[in-house]
Amino acid sequence: MSYIAENLPADKHCFFGSEGGVSGGKYTSLNTNLSSLDSGDNLRRNFEIISGYFKKTPENMFTLRQSVSNIAVEAENPSWFKIAADGAVTTDKNILLGVKTADCAPVLMADYKNGVIGVAHAGWRGAYKGIVENVVKMMLAKGAETKNIAASIGPCMQQASFEVKDDMRQVLLDLSKNNSVYFSAGSDDSHFYFDLSGYVEGKLRNLGIENIDNSRIDTYPLQNGYFSYRRNTHLNLITAPRDYPTQYSCICL
Repeated sequence: MSYIAENLPADKHCFFGSEGGVSGGKYTSLNTNLSSLDSGDNLRRNFEIISGYFKKTPENMFTLRQSVSNIAVEAENPSWFKIAADGAVTTDKNILLGVKTADCAPVLMADYKNGVIGVAHAGWRGAYKGIVENVVKMMLAKGAETKNIAASIGPCMQQASFEVKDDMRQVLLDLSKNNSVYFSAGSDDSHFYFDLSGYVEGKLRNLGIENIDNSRIDTYPLQNGYFSYRRNTHLNLITAPRDYPTQYSCICL
């Protein structure tokens, strides 16, 4: 299944799920992780399916070599998994911006009045480090206005599934005691449930962005139409480093 945000044009963005591709086995079916052991031919076809939704080709895509950084870059020309960053911004109508995820939050942003779009790969570490803020800062530098930015947070691991240890919680509390609102009691005194999409939404609101769509779709549960790194880990499906499927989220002008 795919998710279309209410505050972005349906023909200009899509949070793709796991369905609609050609991969098989544990990669079924719209896998986009080039680091996985999935067939290269399957991956190429999956990206053709994704870009075709926007009447574009993989050669129009700006894809990132993601990690957990706060690095945002300007997409001046299409690029195929060469640039190490976790966010990107463009004003080019021919470029299709995207990020791959498998529990982290994909964030799509746009100021269509001024012709500026941005994407962010926001796991808790990247969000903590400031990837959302850096993408918005770059959008503003390229001519966007805060009042015109629409932001959407796509499917990611939700609070009911995202149990973390107290050391992770303490990192966010050391940054701001206000971050306590994103945690609820876990299975014992040393564990808590973390609201990732709420945390990302809070960051957007702190930046003055009011037009926000939060899908609140959980990637973790079985048979939900989305890939999940944590679910695959718990099912013992990851037998080699980085060998897991990811979904893709895209936006264009």
